[in-house]
Amino acid sequence: MRDTTQTMQDNASLARAKIRELVRCGEVDKDGKLPTERELSGRFNVSRRAVRRALDALEVEGLVWRRQGKGTFIGEPPNPNDHLIAALAPDIDPIGVMEARLAVEPELAALCARRATAEDVARMRDLADRASQVTDSDAAELWDGALHRFIARVADNPILHAAFGLINDVRSDARWQTERQMARSTKLVMEYDAQHLDIIAAIDARDEDAARGAMRAHLNALKTNLESARQKGQS
Repeated sequence: MRDTTQTMQDNASLARAKIRELVRCGEVDKDGKLPTERELSGRFNVSRRAVRRALDALEVEGLVWRRQGKGTFIGEPPNPNDHLIAALAPDIDPIGVMEARLAVEPELAALCARRATAEDVARMRDLADRASQVTDSDAAELWDGALHRFIARVADNPILHAAFGLINDVRSDARWQTERQMARSTKLVMEYDAQHLDIIAAIDARDEDAARGAMRAHLNALKTNLESARQKGQS
C-alpha cells in the first residue's frame, strides 16, 4: 500500500483546531469517545504525528482524557464560538492578530493571577516546560498556544475567553505559521521562554499588575519581531 503520510500536513495546531470543530459539531460517540488517531489523520489530511501532538496538548489542557486500551474522550466542551474563525480567517493579518492579542491577553493574565490555584500554576509550568523543550516549530507553536489558552481558561471570564478563542485559533492558519517561523531563532525562542516564566511567576505571586505587564511585554516583543521579520522578507 502506498504511504500517503508525506502528502499530509504536519501541522499540529491545525489538527487541534479540526478536532475541536469535530467536537463542537457533535461528531463523537455518545460516550464522548473521539475517532482513532488514524481516522482523524485521514479525515483532516494531517499526519498522525500532528494528530498525536494535538491530542497530547488537549490532554494537558484538560480538554480530553485518555483511557488505556479504550481511546480518547472529551474532557469538557470547546468554546461554541470557535467556528467563527473560519469566516474571519481570510481577512486576518498576523500583525492585526497581535494588536488584538495585546488588547485581550494582558487582562486575561491579570484575571488569571486573581483566580489561579496552585494546581493551575503547576500545569502552566508544565506547558511552558514542554514549549521550551521541543525542537521544531510545529510543536513549539502547539505548546506555546496551549499555555496561552490555559491562562485564558483559568481567567474564567466567558466574554474575554470567547474573544481570545477567535483570535488564538488563527494559529492553525498557514500564513500565521509561516510568519511566526520567520520570527523564531534560538535567541528569540530563549527570550520567549523566559517571558513565559515571568508571566507564570507573576500569576503564582497573585500579582495582577505584574501579570498584566509581563504578558504585555511578551506580546509586544513578539509583535516587534514579527514586524522585523516581515520587513526583512520584503526587502
